[in-house]
Amino acid sequence: MFDTVLVANRGEIAVRVIRTLRSMGVRSVAVFSDADADARHVREADEAVRIGPAPSTESYLSVERLLEAAARTGAQAVHPGYGFLAENAGFARACEEAGLVFIGPSADAIALMGDKIRAKETVRAAGVPVVPGSSGSGLTDEQLADAAREIGTPVLLKPSAGGGGKGMRLVRDEAVLADEIAAARREARASFGDDTLLVERWVDRPRHIEIQVLADGHGNVVHLGERECSLQRRHQKVIEEAPSVLLDEATRAAMGEAAVQAARSCGYRGAGTVEFIVPGSDPSQYYFMEMNTRLQVEHPVTELVTGLDLVEWQLRVAAGEPLGFGQEDVRLTGHAIEARLCAEDPARGFLPSGGTVLRLREPEGDGVRTDSGLSEGTEVGSLYDPMLSKVIAYGPDRETALRRLRAALAGTVTLGVQTNAGFLRRLLAHPAVVAGELDTGLVEREVDGLVPDEVPAATYAAAALLRQASLTPVGTAGWADPFAAADGWRMGGEHAWTAHHLRAAGHDPVTVRVRRTPAGGVELLLPGSATPLRGSGGTPPRPEDGHRFAFLLDGVAHTFTALPDGTWLGRDGDAWHVRDHDPVAALLDRAAHAGADSLTAPMPGTVTVVKVAVGDEVSAGQSLLVVEAMKMEHVISAPHAGTVAELDVAPGTTVAMDQVLAVIAPTDEAEETA
Repeated sequence: MFDTVLVANRGEIAVRVIRTLRSMGVRSVAVFSDADADARHVREADEAVRIGPAPSTESYLSVERLLEAAARTGAQAVHPGYGFLAENAGFARACEEAGLVFIGPSADAIALMGDKIRAKETVRAAGVPVVPGSSGSGLTDEQLADAAREIGTPVLLKPSAGGGGKGMRLVRDEAVLADEIAAARREARASFGDDTLLVERWVDRPRHIEIQVLADGHGNVVHLGERECSLQRRHQKVIEEAPSVLLDEATRAAMGEAAVQAARSCGYRGAGTVEFIVPGSDPSQYYFMEMNTRLQVEHPVTELVTGLDLVEWQLRVAAGEPLGFGQEDVRLTGHAIEARLCAEDPARGFLPSGGTVLRLREPEGDGVRTDSGLSEGTEVGSLYDPMLSKVIAYGPDRETALRRLRAALAGTVTLGVQTNAGFLRRLLAHPAVVAGELDTGLVEREVDGLVPDEVPAATYAAAALLRQASLTPVGTAGWADPFAAADGWRMGGEHAWTAHHLRAAGHDPVTVRVRRTPAGGVELLLPGSATPLRGSGGTPPRPEDGHRFAFLLDGVAHTFTALPDGTWLGRDGDAWHVRDHDPVAALLDRAAHAGADSLTAPMPGTVTVVKVAVGDEVSAGQSLLVVEAMKMEHVISAPHAGTVAELDVAPGTTVAMDQVLAVIAPTDEAEETA
């Protein structure tokens, strides 16, 4: 076994690999960019090495700097995690040439299975069924379009390199083929440095089933059962579970054997995943899609139902050990489900979010596991993948695992960064999910019902209480001068109502009125309500008090805690954050500046494409700019016909969320229509 292993990654997967290294008595070396100097994986490793500035191209994707870090620290092996260079044949080959063991398959296997076109041809020759689609590599845009027309829409455009749903485009209308091919190429080039595409037949209402395989260097290959990965949004998995309720034992065995043959066909070594597309109406008709030559994000569910540590077996295989068990020894016990917690805002179309983690509470307890790279103070930016952590629940059956995972998500707090925790909890409670009636389009069909449109009244109430608290000055020994307060106190009578004007992002301003009651409590008058809500707790809590305040709203008790940084924390798990230091006036000024003619950045990121110049005439809906964050592209279109009056950005410009990018002066016709 190795003495020292360098972990060539960051975030939750780096922390997870370090945990296994520690349990095996192997010294761990972390690497970090300037953006991650104080990250959790840096603190938990035995040693950490700076490898460059924040951009991944100058740090985590720099083969030279990673190899230098390994040499400096005496590492004998490199664990790539997933993402970045995990499926980069050049990196695996460079490690070997530097005398390092790459903890993964050979460079040749990575190159073969990383090319989806060659991979399909290889496994087809091994007798594994594949999805019908285009053949040949290096197809031009016109050849791809011709292949799509021959197959017949709907079709799926896929990058030949990479994975994770990046660059995939579902095309149902031939009229938009050219635009979708161009966009898929652009995203594939940005994500993987290779814009080669293929086209495949789209299977309506499919299920995404993947088989975990494990192979050693002595000719032994086993499968560890399947994972159901059908709950996806924009081709990105959001919930995964093991085993799948779709498969019976015969189908499981057949798909497992097909996965083993796929692994043998490329001389695979280590942990890998063979992915299949399966018609929900007939699971016996499964098709190979691709093979991921690395550890998967969702590997914990397999670990929980098999009792195996996949990272440990990656290390043992890489060190030359044979598998200590055969296929007949693999047993699936119980049920496990994983949810991916991401820095994104469901209310804004799941656009990437960011910020500083001010308060962190990660779930634990019976049957609950959290794989996380977070800690309080972590700065979440737009340079890296938006996934922050994974919450996994295990139980003797699927019903128990679902219930435990919903409860765990409700108790998850990443205060300061908007996440999808509430969305995930509601998805897990959806009747189709509870019944196991899944397909890859379910989330997109049901998304409107899973993302509340309105701001919870409790959020406005908490914000108003915080504002009210700030109006009362605190003197020595806790005494406050009532004449210096602006909280509605009147001599000889009860408090007057104090109006607090509040505005949540994307919503109209509202007014919440607050006043003290004769008994020392607090009353709130919310918009649209004629009856005040009465709260207990005495003096409205001040941030520095750490005071808890409770009130009833529609028969439900809501409790908020005033924290020293002026942030209110709701216990309902939906992560509405209210900060006293985000003035209403600034929000209103921003809204006034960004009028109907202004195009604003929907997320913090980088402008990658600018298609117009000042003075250009544009039509309504015309694509003008592209903003990218966390490898997600967002097209900015003209709100109406007109002329480009202002253009404040160029390709490469870094922008903040809601920053004005351009202004379109409407034509007379557009003004009349408006």
